[in-house]
Amino acid sequence: MDGIEAAMTAYVQRELRLSHDEAERLRRQYWRRYGATLLGLVRHHGVKAAHFLHDTHQLPGLETRVSGHRHDFAALARLRGRRIVLTNAPRAYALRVLRALRIEALFDAVLSIEDMAMFGQLRPKPDARMLHALCARLRVHPSRCTLVEDTLRHQKAARSVGMRTAWLVRYVRRRPSSPMRRQAGRPAYVDQRLRNLRALLRAR
Repeated sequence: MDGIEAAMTAYVQRELRLSHDEAERLRRQYWRRYGATLLGLVRHHGVKAAHFLHDTHQLPGLETRVSGHRHDFAALARLRGRRIVLTNAPRAYALRVLRALRIEALFDAVLSIEDMAMFGQLRPKPDARMLHALCARLRVHPSRCTLVEDTLRHQKAARSVGMRTAWLVRYVRRRPSSPMRRQAGRPAYVDQRLRNLRALLRAR
């Protein structure tokens, strides 16, 4: 995430001709307001989504830096039902990460930001309308879905449409300066607070 955020700031700085500090502030402002920096850039500056996504997710050497946990992979393989990646990242990047971790086969589908368009507009997480439409698309009632996430605002949106929520805090804890930073306790809209995916398996 640090690499992606740095690439986004550099993109905003270059495309909007801002200073680094101005670009960083704008990136964070749009993330807080819309849940995704991209949405603010599209709505207010006419940025082309495909160009932004391609430019900010290059990350040379990603494969040498990505690591996972074997016990998490084993827990994923044992989960009942369909397992779907739902990510605000572009498809090419998401597949690159899954392949680097060698866990692509553990998922039934990958739904990326390109799949989150409604009425001609991108509506990525935490858009509740998109989540509701996704359940209809998958032909499953929201109450039979669990969103496993590290971002609380996405959890809140999922609960608003009837999904169950599992807040994975391991990675949030590593980045205390992140806008996804950890808060004490467990919000009412979070069903489970997890440190690893084995805990999700036990809870089921």
